[in-house]
Amino acid sequence: MRNRKKTLKATVDEMRNFSFAYIERYAPSKQQLRTYLLKKYLKANLENIKKQDITDLIDVVLQDLEKSKFINDKFYSESKSRSLIQRGSSVNKIRNYLMTKGINDRYIKETIDKIKEDNSDQDFFSGIKICKKKRIGPARVEDNRVLFYKKDIALLARNGFDFETSKRIMDIDQADYIKIIRLL
Repeated sequence: MRNRKKTLKATVDEMRNFSFAYIERYAPSKQQLRTYLLKKYLKANLENIKKQDITDLIDVVLQDLEKSKFINDKFYSESKSRSLIQRGSSVNKIRNYLMTKGINDRYIKETIDKIKEDNSDQDFFSGIKICKKKRIGPARVEDNRVLFYKKDIALLARNGFDFETSKRIMDIDQADYIKIIRLL
């Protein structure tokens, strides 16, 4: 196909094949797939096809994939949020992550509401997981907790936890922390 000129039909079929390969490998959101295809075809420099035609074709391919349920932003949002909760991410961090992946605000709101419905104090338990993973706050030796208090609060803040939640996590004594860890 290198020697002959590419037609729009050949480009659409090729675009579908690239999409299937990418979906199989990465399970992307709709926006991630759109970005991948745009980069792939804008780099290709197809001489007889305009850039606007490429973006229109990408939209057609994405709609087709969405109708056939190969890509689904709602499912992507729910599965990624579950994965991030398992790692100890805060609700704010999950929201920001989904926004950067181009997920619709409606799906993000539904996902966050579902997280809060399942566990009203999700940030607290996620913060405990972070403390265990990073060995900070209540996971530290009692003598070092006071020395590293500000540093640990800052680490929790960088992970998206608000000050009240961070303070609550840091003020837990070690016996309660061990009980909570056993429940998780």
